[in-house]
Amino acid sequence: MIDLVDEFEAYRAKMNGKILNENNKVLKRIFNLDTNSFTEGALDVKTKELLGLVSSLVLRCDDCVKYHLESSYKEGLTRAQVVEALSIGTLVGGTIVIPHLRRAFEYWEALENKFGKTE
Repeated sequence: MIDLVDEFEAYRAKMNGKILNENNKVLKRIFNLDTNSFTEGALDVKTKELLGLVSSLVLRCDDCVKYHLESSYKEGLTRAQVVEALSIGTLVGGTIVIPHLRRAFEYWEALENKFGKTE
């Protein structure tokens, strides 16, 4: 069986490496801005990850949803917290996000299976 988590992490690392090896100032700054935007500030990291998750779901970006699910998991957010955030994203995004919601649930379950439940 394919390990969804390992597959996503490996692909993301490989492709990010290729992109950043181009030494393009604009791309490097965008990556840096993204990384720094999710650090502790007026909002805590957990809140920022949930905001990123909801935004990603509404924008229907599966890779972004996976990234924020994994970050949320690593920050110690519970399944209940993540499901509540996903419910808000589905409410805002409408029924068109349901296929992405399905894949989000599948990936969260893959994280739980790989690393254990956070509840």
